[in-house]
Amino acid sequence: MNYSKGSIQRGYTNQLLSVDLTSGSIIVSRIQEHIRDYFLGGRSLALYLLSRAVNSNTKATDPENPLILANGPLGGIPLFPGTAKAMAVSLSPLTGIAGVSNFGGYFGAFLKYAGFDAMQVTGKADRFVMIVINSFTGEITIEDAPADDETFDLERDIVSRFTGLGYKKQQLAFMSTGIGAASTTYGCINSHYYDMTKPANGTRGLFRTKQAGRTGTGTVMRDKKVRSIVVLAGHLHGENPCGAADWDRVKQAGTKLHKVVKNVDPQSLKMSTRGSAGLIAFMSKPEYQCLPVRNFQVGTDPRARQICGKYYAQHHFEHKGMDGCFPGCNLQCTKGGHVTLVSGAHAGKKVWVDGPEYETAAGFGSNLGIFNAEFIMEANWHCDNYGIDTITTATIMAFLMECTQRGYLVEEDGEGLVLTWGDEAASLEFIHRLALGRTEMARVAGKGMQSVSDWIARMHENRTGADIRLKLSTFAMQAKGLPFSFYRTHRSLSMQGSYAAASDIGAHHAAAWLIKAELLGAFPSLEKKAQALISYPRIRLGNDNMGVCKLPWVDVFNPESNTRTGTDIFINPASQEIYAEFYNGVLGTDLTWEEIFAQTDRDINLQRILNVLRYGRETVSRDWIPDRAIGPTDDDLYVAEEEFNDRDLAARSEKSPGELAAMTVREKRERLMTHRKDQLRKLIDIYYRERGWNSLGIPMPGTLKKLGLWEFLDEEIRSVILELTGEEQELTEEEQTLNVLTLDV
Repeated sequence: MNYSKGSIQRGYTNQLLSVDLTSGSIIVSRIQEHIRDYFLGGRSLALYLLSRAVNSNTKATDPENPLILANGPLGGIPLFPGTAKAMAVSLSPLTGIAGVSNFGGYFGAFLKYAGFDAMQVTGKADRFVMIVINSFTGEITIEDAPADDETFDLERDIVSRFTGLGYKKQQLAFMSTGIGAASTTYGCINSHYYDMTKPANGTRGLFRTKQAGRTGTGTVMRDKKVRSIVVLAGHLHGENPCGAADWDRVKQAGTKLHKVVKNVDPQSLKMSTRGSAGLIAFMSKPEYQCLPVRNFQVGTDPRARQICGKYYAQHHFEHKGMDGCFPGCNLQCTKGGHVTLVSGAHAGKKVWVDGPEYETAAGFGSNLGIFNAEFIMEANWHCDNYGIDTITTATIMAFLMECTQRGYLVEEDGEGLVLTWGDEAASLEFIHRLALGRTEMARVAGKGMQSVSDWIARMHENRTGADIRLKLSTFAMQAKGLPFSFYRTHRSLSMQGSYAAASDIGAHHAAAWLIKAELLGAFPSLEKKAQALISYPRIRLGNDNMGVCKLPWVDVFNPESNTRTGTDIFINPASQEIYAEFYNGVLGTDLTWEEIFAQTDRDINLQRILNVLRYGRETVSRDWIPDRAIGPTDDDLYVAEEEFNDRDLAARSEKSPGELAAMTVREKRERLMTHRKDQLRKLIDIYYRERGWNSLGIPMPGTLKKLGLWEFLDEEIRSVILELTGEEQELTEEEQTLNVLTLDV
């Protein structure tokens, strides 16, 4: 179909693209102003669209479950660091609840340049297709996709197709996934963009990838038989191309943050040379013990220096060219390098690897007991090529290894493959089996942590007659069905609360990454921790709404923040003020950063409501984490950190050294775990209360009305909320009218 892309005003195009693959219909609709202004964009707008498309009976594999890709009003403006972020949102095939994942690269910006704040894809095609948005010709088409099941083969053929039509590589951005997304419930989507500065094959320029990795949005895309979504667009040029209300204010904000990044990063985390893998050294410090080692059993290992950012910077990362995932970002943390593969169909081939990021380095490294940088890079490449999430894959592999360690898995279960700590060859073989659906163990693991845990329990019971389900649940590292990202939380109660309750997609750090600040002394009381579980998600998820990256804020501490009083300096308020300048300059508002990010409470509550729609009264029971994330799950693990654990137990129970000495290790461990669980439960209860939710973790109608969210909820959702909070109310005529407001087509 032909369309008019229109202009960008105050960061918005005010248009939604809807594609129904079953009928083949393509519709461009205008986003009503009251919806645009309430659901600011990105994650917020996508969650609203999801809430309008699904109900309590909708499953991730249903045709009506939409795959939504959305940018934000500050995205795609290269004068400010880190404006490449966009969101992928859908019901998750892994968890069954709303799945949300952000991603970098050019796609979000190009989608805006092509005329859209968001696109949603529903239905299912009868063949493998790709959706093409061509802003140069003003056409949107559904075309046959190249017959490629691997990401980088598909990349090659898509690039060849469009360069053959006369388009330049830098005019092309696209999303893809691979065969692994069909074999698992945690397929990722790759975001491809052209880096014209990076040396490659004796010349310059190569396509690079970022990922929407978490919650299985790639599996939804593959289930719809979409191999790729392509946008053809040109970068913006000229004065004020995004229609900012005050362009000078935008430019000044960008200059300020660029200066902070330039001056601070080389003296702190050194992201511009080490990438996010530099965090491994901090997390592995003996005084912190927060790097997961062998499925989160311990928190430090002297071999961590072999997989840390410094090691990659010295031995593997290619430092020539620019490493920002979008023009204008001087943090330059998108590192990468070459590795020669040793496994699979491409063994012996030298390939470019984007990464590893911290999560992938820790997941395939220390958490598997493997301290080989080349192995981690290869595992990273295979997961990207197959289209599967590195975090979920690595967490499930570590669980399988511990089951082998404890005798719950035997060789026959893996059909000749035994996964043990440090075994690189077996680990790579498992990744191939997982992605291709080979062997029963791999197929079950592809369904997620709960499925593979149930399968192991059943196999073990058939052999021995013993029921180990409860034992497995203590170290099956997941919450709400989503396997953990890689922070060991024994020494950070606030991070336990983040994984358990503040992150509504499950055990992921995107909502509230509080662990580093708490290790450095922040949040000394339960009340302070609960407040942090509110204030930090406002910012972190607010960035997802606006289309900006968190790293220039969270990983580059502005020295000016030390001069602020009466506030949490760990939240980096001086940089937040710069973000507020950027926001106000684009949107024409005059809000403080606190007022700007308080708006995120709208979509945080909306996402919680979507969880309630699925969980009902069980919502509160889902807000919990495995024992392994709370403390030592057996006596040996208590002894491994006995000095710290004894000190912690003494402080919690007011036991004297003599009284502790008289206790057995088991007695100490059980008492410590009881105290820690009690503290976590208290923290979650305080968090609920501060949020305006009831004791079941369900938002109260009064809270939703105060936020203005009630009027956007449909009748089913309102009825569920009223029933579960014990309130009854008749809708006014005005509310009934507002309830049926939809996007104008």
